[in-house]
Amino acid sequence: MNTFKAYGNEVITIFQLIGYHENDITKSIAWAMHKCPAFLEGIVFEITGLESKADETEILYQDYDPTSGITDIEITDHKTYHLIIEAKKGWELPKEEQLTKYSKRNSFIKAAVAEKVIVSMSECTNEYAVDNLPFLEVNGIPVKHISWKTIYQIAEKSSNQSNHEQKRLLKELKTYLRGIMTMQTKDSNWVYVVSLGSGKPERASVSWIDIVYKNNRYFHPVGGQGWPKEPPNYIAFRFAGKLQSIHHIEDYIVSRNMHDEIDGMPDEAWNTNHFIYKLGPAIVPSKEVKTGNIYPNGRVWAMLDTLLTSDTISEARDISKHR
Repeated sequence: MNTFKAYGNEVITIFQLIGYHENDITKSIAWAMHKCPAFLEGIVFEITGLESKADETEILYQDYDPTSGITDIEITDHKTYHLIIEAKKGWELPKEEQLTKYSKRNSFIKAAVAEKVIVSMSECTNEYAVDNLPFLEVNGIPVKHISWKTIYQIAEKSSNQSNHEQKRLLKELKTYLRGIMTMQTKDSNWVYVVSLGSGKPERASVSWIDIVYKNNRYFHPVGGQGWPKEPPNYIAFRFAGKLQSIHHIEDYIVSRNMHDEIDGMPDEAWNTNHFIYKLGPAIVPSKEVKTGNIYPNGRVWAMLDTLLTSDTISEARDISKHR
């Protein structure tokens, strides 16, 4: 089979051509629900616990109401249930203002159904959403969450109840969902190089070095003060005046409590979200790579091959920028 690339990236599912913005994601989910009855019924059941019939269901994408603006997706059978779904990319959740507007939506209020739910849909786990949604009920309407992982599992399960054409579409959807369940650029060889302190995080009983080299974890704020807003593919650590190791980031979560993943960290909720990375095996340079011209706590980006071949991290940074 030939290879098809768009904007330099190989395309293996039609949904990639739709895109990866929030509206693109919801459009893809809505289309799959429309074309695959078992998938639609599975989503309705996951949210409401109700058995539904796809051929009696209406799916609205980007529907406008003067009282509350545009919704991402609405699903209703006009008899039993009416769902409003707000999708976000990554570990984001709808804000208080948005959820409140939806709860006052004219068409939603007037719907003659017993089951009305406002649904948050994003990469966030259900546990994280329960702790971080602004509320779980607004104006008498329950607010629930469904994660991309759960959507993926529903697509997988509903394939068994689908015809050949539907199975093929759901297979493509699952491939697409795998791509949005992490915002890491899998084929990137850029490395985020950070300075690792010799002490301990505040109120912790474990050192920064042990967090990395014994627990295979690292954490930092999600954006702000120069920290990445999206998890990198690789991260490297420097201390004692040189590069120590490079690690592929195997997995990550977003949390406000570092104790969830790291023993020895205080069991307390912080004010800001943090990425907690699960680190792969250490890639240790075969020669000494000194820090070079980088201020003590400086964080820089460099390409993987330059870090392994340059004499200093700053040289690797400069070569990477020049490329």
